Amino acid sequence: MTENQTPDDDTRVQRVVEGSALRALAHPLRVQIYDILSQYGPQTASSLAQMTGESTGSTSYHLRALAKYDLIKEAEGRGTARERWWERPRGSVTFGSTEGLKTPSGRAATQVVMTEFFNRRHQQLMQFIADGIAHPDDEATSMITTATARLTDEQMGELNRRLMAVIDEYVDAYRDQTGEGVRVVSIRSDVFPLPEEGK
Repeated sequence: MTENQTPDDDTRVQRVVEGSALRALAHPLRVQIYDILSQYGPQTASSLAQMTGESTGSTSYHLRALAKYDLIKEAEGRGTARERWWERPRGSVTFGSTEGLKTPSGRAATQVVMTEFFNRRHQQLMQFIADGIAHPDDEATSMITTATARLTDEQMGELNRRLMAVIDEYVDAYRDQTGEGVRVVSIRSDVFPLPEEGK
């Protein structure tokens, strides 16, 4: 799984999180904190405590654990001696590697991270669907779609590249946009083979 953020310059930064860093991330609250920083930008232990329902002591502890493996860093130019701001470094991130998935600990850590990540994203999607009934204007500008096709591995790869190119274009152009009417938007794209019939 890949999570995207705009790089600071035109060079697309990509990191594979594996080994000790992946095992450090493999905790439900750490995945939640990491995802909040990815979606909403820099936060403090206090703001994360409010967003997660945890204590400030707990979020501080998990922030330090994430920072130890360079999964997050202090936000430059923000904060005081009493209040530290944390952010996720820019660039795309892939959780797990082909080599790492060959070990039981690598598979287990990858499964925990991906399960927690997608559970959180699924809860956000279901909340949007529930809220959509009360806010029909959002339905007009949003898209939730699914489709099925019969593709070869090469065709799947080409589809993935084309989808990522469009997503990267918008992330690069608008990641740090602020102003009236601007909201944080989740962009999802799933391309994967279905189980064989009868299995």
